Amino acid sequence: MLRVLIADDHPVVRQGLKQILVDEPDIIVAGEAANARELLEMARRTTCDVILLDVTMPGRDGLEALKDLRRDHPKLPVLILSIHPEDQLGIRAIHAGAAGYVTKDSAPEQLVTAIRKVCSGGKYITPALAERLAAHIAADSANPLHETLSDREFEVLRSISGGKTASQIARELSLSVKTISTYRTRILQKLQLKTTAAITRYTLDHQLL
Repeated sequence: MLRVLIADDHPVVRQGLKQILVDEPDIIVAGEAANARELLEMARRTTCDVILLDVTMPGRDGLEALKDLRRDHPKLPVLILSIHPEDQLGIRAIHAGAAGYVTKDSAPEQLVTAIRKVCSGGKYITPALAERLAAHIAADSANPLHETLSDREFEVLRSISGGKTASQIARELSLSVKTISTYRTRILQKLQLKTTAAITRYTLDHQLL
């Protein structure tokens, strides 16, 4: 049996995923987590073969949790399941160590196929994402400026664009306000922008939220 750990902050989504997987004779749901903290704790005490991880969760986002999972459980495959199209976050997720990337509007059969593929030691990458990865490798200079951001900078970028204050972001990430301000400065420099409003416009223009 393939044991799946689901990490998503929406109970309805978790219930829907369980309904998809319950009919599969070789797959069981080993546990659920609603945020990164619960996920990391459950991963330590629950035996599982794959983690289904949402990118957007309260507090630390999925990509940050992914880095911790890769450090603590390097052989455990993590399959990203996101509302965001793969051309927005797919490359970043694969570079961060994800075994695959599936969008939430994918057919249930695609999700089941992806789970079996990564559990067998493979990678699940759609042809469109594979093409984008190849283009990313072949022409780094042509990539959008936001792809130069570190995972933490990218997380702060999304939080700023979501209307959160430096204090709110600092509290969620367990960092100081000064550190968040430093990240904001780096983001402005890398994106060649001047103001917070410009960061928000950039994020919306590139559909990063």
